[in-house]
Amino acid sequence: MSESRLTKQQLLEFMQTQLQLDVSDVTEETRLFSDSLLDSLAMVEVIAFVEKAANVRFDPQDVTLENLDSIGRIMAFVQSAG
Repeated sequence: MSESRLTKQQLLEFMQTQLQLDVSDVTEETRLFSDSLLDSLAMVEVIAFVEKAANVRFDPQDVTLENLDSIGRIMAFVQSAG
């Protein structure tokens, strides 16, 4: 079974196409949820996308701003979970 790898570019493309987020000014450390660029419904979509694309699983205790509030944090979670 081959493992799927999520890239920052794929994550940004998902946020732009599926969540209608203007990613032109989004950096690795842009606070996506704390600064209200995305809402809690978008968080659910991000989690579902990341789980599928990166072949990882978010347990309830993993659903935190520490793991999800920026591209960098999401990628760090994927790396640690994979």
